[in-house]
Amino acid sequence: MTDSVEEFRLPDLGEGLTDAEVLSWSVAVGDRVELNQVIGEVETAKAAVELPSPFAGSVVELLASPGDTVPVGAPLLRIRVEASTDGPDPDGPDSDGTVAERPPQVLVGYGPGAPPVSRRGRRRDVARPDAPASPPARADAKPAARREAAARGLDLAAITGTGPGGVVTRGDVLAHAAVAPDAGADEVRTPIRGVRKRTADAVTRSAFTAPHATVFLTCDATATVDLVGRLRESPAFAGRHATPLTIVAAALLHAVDEQPALNSSWDDDAQEIVTHTTVHLGIATATDDGLKVPVVRDAQELSLPDLAGSIAASAERARTGVAAPAELVGSTISITNVGVFGVDAGTPILNPGEAAILAVGAIDDRPWVVDGELTVRKVVTLSLSFDHRLVDGEQAGRALASLASTLTDPVPVLLSGT
Repeated sequence: MTDSVEEFRLPDLGEGLTDAEVLSWSVAVGDRVELNQVIGEVETAKAAVELPSPFAGSVVELLASPGDTVPVGAPLLRIRVEASTDGPDPDGPDSDGTVAERPPQVLVGYGPGAPPVSRRGRRRDVARPDAPASPPARADAKPAARREAAARGLDLAAITGTGPGGVVTRGDVLAHAAVAPDAGADEVRTPIRGVRKRTADAVTRSAFTAPHATVFLTCDATATVDLVGRLRESPAFAGRHATPLTIVAAALLHAVDEQPALNSSWDDDAQEIVTHTTVHLGIATATDDGLKVPVVRDAQELSLPDLAGSIAASAERARTGVAAPAELVGSTISITNVGVFGVDAGTPILNPGEAAILAVGAIDDRPWVVDGELTVRKVVTLSLSFDHRLVDGEQAGRALASLASTLTDPVPVLLSGT
């Protein structure tokens, strides 16, 4: 038996993703790799994903370089697999020594019942006496940090990471650049890739395919803020991170129940309006890699404590880069909380395929009239953008009025369970 050379191709990462950008390799030609050892990292339209090796052997050739965008099924690298001594290998090379082309491999560890693969798994280095000295280990950094450092010509190994476990973030790179010696450049050019490229494509497509309209309403959210304070002291919310966004999400679910058109989509090919019977709630989340929208599945079925916990957990997984691509697609309606940045209101662009998105502004102390008397209350502005093909102005107005009513007096709606 002779050794065989196996080709590892970019696997189907699911959810309709057709390509990915190679971020980095953690192996080089000549390196020995073990089965399931992380050999590199790619970035899809939604998340960075580590690639475990489906073979044990030695790396023969790297077929893609960091920065390359490759389609699903394209070859990434070749690995020489030592021949088994247990018997003939029906999948070995042909009689003329060539290697038969194989179908795309499935990610080892991503199949049903398989344990999840950590994005920050420890790289395993196997020394070989005849191998050249390996380069210094790559600094553990987020994709956005790597791109920023490459654009500025900075060495990641020289940058102190402040992220979880010492991970270098884009903010760390920018902070380092602010104190680094000036290289004399008067501009920095960054390739448009990864999440930023996909986000740009998505919002452009949304803006020019769906007729956007936005309605605004300012309301008294004092009762909501008071309720959140009480919920945080409740044993039912222990570790659930109750916030005003929790009540806003519950209010939106109630508004969708009253106005189902908000939870619909436009099927142009079939010329049909698809009204979704379940609410998969998207939570727009700012990350070092750009905007991501993790999804809370079947949100209408969750209790208020579970809704709070799911929103917090989903957003945190997106921010830390551990969310799988499947966790970042499939929302039917979304919320964006611009208030965390001190912004009062905005006109959010629809997530492609959705009928509505709610922007929540900052909750601030403002003068407000209550029972004919001027007082100071906790006030918030809501902005609801909608696809005018699917949602009429009346429906949007009623939905926004329902949202404001719930935030003004949330208890009746929360007690009703809708």
